[in-house]
Amino acid sequence: MGKPTGFLEWPRTPASTRVPSERVQDFREFSLPLLPEERARQAGRCMDCGVPTCHQGCPLGNLIPDFNELAYAGRWREAYLVLASTNNFPEWTGRLCPAPCESACVLAIDGAPVTIEQLEKEIIERAFTEGWVVPRPPRTRTGKRVAVIGSGPAGLAAAAQLNQAGHAVTVYERADRPGGLLRYGIPAFKLERAIVDRRLRVLEAEGIEFRTGVDVGRELGWAALVASVDAVVLAIGAGQPRTLDVPGAELPGVLPAMTFLSANQRKERIEGQEGDVIILGGGDTGSDCLGTALRLGARSVRQIELLPAPPEVRAVSNPWPQWPLVFRTSSSQREGGTRAFGLATTRVEAHDGRAAKLHAIEVALEDGKLVPQPGTEQVLDLDLLILALGFTGPALGTLTDEIALALDPRGNIVVDERFATSVPKVFCAGDAQRGASLIVWAISDGREAARGVDAFLRGRASALPSRGRDTPFGGR
Repeated sequence: MGKPTGFLEWPRTPASTRVPSERVQDFREFSLPLLPEERARQAGRCMDCGVPTCHQGCPLGNLIPDFNELAYAGRWREAYLVLASTNNFPEWTGRLCPAPCESACVLAIDGAPVTIEQLEKEIIERAFTEGWVVPRPPRTRTGKRVAVIGSGPAGLAAAAQLNQAGHAVTVYERADRPGGLLRYGIPAFKLERAIVDRRLRVLEAEGIEFRTGVDVGRELGWAALVASVDAVVLAIGAGQPRTLDVPGAELPGVLPAMTFLSANQRKERIEGQEGDVIILGGGDTGSDCLGTALRLGARSVRQIELLPAPPEVRAVSNPWPQWPLVFRTSSSQREGGTRAFGLATTRVEAHDGRAAKLHAIEVALEDGKLVPQPGTEQVLDLDLLILALGFTGPALGTLTDEIALALDPRGNIVVDERFATSVPKVFCAGDAQRGASLIVWAISDGREAARGVDAFLRGRASALPSRGRDTPFGGR
């Protein structure tokens, strides 16, 4: 623990941010670091709770009380080693994770959990500044070759762990640069690309090979790739967007959220982005689109959620330490735009061949069903309609035509407890087998899949660390 009475003496103090009117003028990171004395206080709030329920909330099994205690004591390098023993990329989770560990913190009972996510970021940024994060290639190589398909967090976590185990790892990425959604999906105001590139340089120096611009299934056949290596890890994500099933949804000016976000990362202009923008979907992706649209100079931005607004406080049926299903306001939503809840789209109207108006009606939740409310019809002008409706599963392309992978009823790739698929020597990690989820789950799945691959290649138990356990292969 930190200071025994710290949680009584010091309030929860999140990191400050650049003011909205300033930060919407650029795409630089909006969150600011804590002052040194505040870092110690926030780490010192971690209490001796007996059973650290934050572990229950963390898919990685991060040793949260341990690194908080070390940070409070000023032993930052040791705090970094503890953090890195379970998390390959705390600089990404410290910026992007919704922090289920904080919701499970004992102090969350009173609504003021330890600022775990921010402390992760503070520890890893201190580690990079001090030069503690250095390439550590494995001492020996096994002679086994592994292909990882996809360079998002799941693929990179699997690659990092397998490389540390001594296998020769090649990561294939169809985009021109590695990083997956970290590069082309997450806006730079949440994760600057220099943060992604910094880690990629470490991974390359450790011996991981990256082959970009390779769309496996086109330039390189799936069956040929599987035959050419000792194991394959599929980390292709769940990028198939959910569509809008109403008349007019196919019109120009209606596009998926990831098309909009990736176009911005590539500095490509989307027609209508400076006009009236409507975003369907109230989740994180919709919020990212809102913040991006504001920075691109949209005249107005409206974010619409199909479901009614959640409650301000936990319902009795949603007790701690469950994830709280409550009303939230994201950093982008604090910057501008408007939000509407309980509004269903009925059709999209065209003008001059492009989407120009959205027809909608208010809905209410009655006996578990969304029921349209007569007399509440609305017509909203728009120049661009962005669909942030979630994802339906992995975009498989020719994958299942060439290798007979088993899929579940939702179209996700089926794996066993070792993350092995139905095809020999082919494994899968992240959203492609789990469904669209959190970055922390992607990293956890990548690490666990690496253990399965390592055990398969060695023909015995893996030497890689299990969830939440420190071993020589765990850190940096």
